[in-house]
Amino acid sequence: MDVKIREVFESVGSFFTSDDHIPWCDRDIINGCEREVAEAAEGDSEELKRDSIMRLSWALVHSKQPEDVQRGIAMLEASLANSSSPLQQREKIYLLAVGYYRSGEYSRSRQLVDQCLEIAPDWRQALVLKKTLEDRIAKDGVIGIGITATAVGLIAGGIAAAFARKK
Repeated sequence: MDVKIREVFESVGSFFTSDDHIPWCDRDIINGCEREVAEAAEGDSEELKRDSIMRLSWALVHSKQPEDVQRGIAMLEASLANSSSPLQQREKIYLLAVGYYRSGEYSRSRQLVDQCLEIAPDWRQALVLKKTLEDRIAKDGVIGIGITATAVGLIAGGIAAAFARKK
């Protein structure tokens, strides 16, 4: 019986927490990537510059800080037109989708994930992100319905109490 009760509480608790499988990135990693970009900018290798910017973009969109995520989105959008291969474009679109997911723009993120899946239909990372998005959208819908139902119940209760006092 205790096991069943614990399972119920864990499932309710996990419903209200963010339990996605997308990694987070901390400030130390972002700082390291920023140093790497600065060092690459001093060199002659365009490939090294491009790779270090991609690593920094990855770190930024996986950050817990909203300003970092927005900076990563801006960097990726600016560099998207310069993608020389479909693989690079797919990676940038995926990272943009992660950034928009982290910033709460789920519909934009889903559009981008769908673009990734057009390029590579069996890409596991994009499929996982799509499932995570669908779960989040469904969860937000259920929470919204619950809030609405509660508000309607409170209003109806207030009206019923007002009528009861008049009699």
